[in-house]
Amino acid sequence: MTKTQRQHRIGELIEREVISTAAQLVTRLQGEGISATQATVTRDLQELGTIKVRDEHGTRRIVVATAAKSSPAPLDHLRRMMGEWVVSVESSANLVVVRTPPGCAHVVASALDRSALDDVLGSVAGDDTILVIASESLGGSSLAEQFRALAGLDELTTTMKGSKHG
Repeated sequence: MTKTQRQHRIGELIEREVISTAAQLVTRLQGEGISATQATVTRDLQELGTIKVRDEHGTRRIVVATAAKSSPAPLDHLRRMMGEWVVSVESSANLVVVRTPPGCAHVVASALDRSALDDVLGSVAGDDTILVIASESLGGSSLAEQFRALAGLDELTTTMKGSKHG
C-alpha cells in the first residue's frame, strides 16, 4: 500500500469513526491488514492536517481541520452548472455520459464531485465529456434521468424525440 492510499484510508476512518489517538489508528489499520507504525501514522495525521477536538458528545476525536471547507456544495449549485453547460445526457448500465460544449466538462464535473451525491461513485472529465459511474443500486438510467432533470433537458429531449417522427 502506498503512502497516499494509507493516508486516504486514514482519512476515511477518522471521518466515519471516533478515533482519538494514533495508536487506535494503528490497531484499526492492522485489523484491515495495513501495516504502519505509530510514528508513520502520526506523520500521516500531521500531513493530513488533523486536529483533536471534542465532538457534540464531549468525546475527544481526531478530525481533518479543513473538513468544514470541503463540505458538500448545495444541489442548487449543481443544478445551475448543469443547466448552463450540459447539452446531453446518455446512459449504459451504471455509466452516464454527460456532454458539454468544448472546454466546459471540468466545470460541471467539479460541481458534480463537490455535490457529493450518494449514488455517484466518481466521475472523469475530458474536454467536452464527463463519464459518471453510478452505484449499481441506482443504475445509469436513473442517474441520467436525475441529471436531465437538473439540466432542464427533460422537455427538450421529449420535444426533440417528437420532432424526429413528425
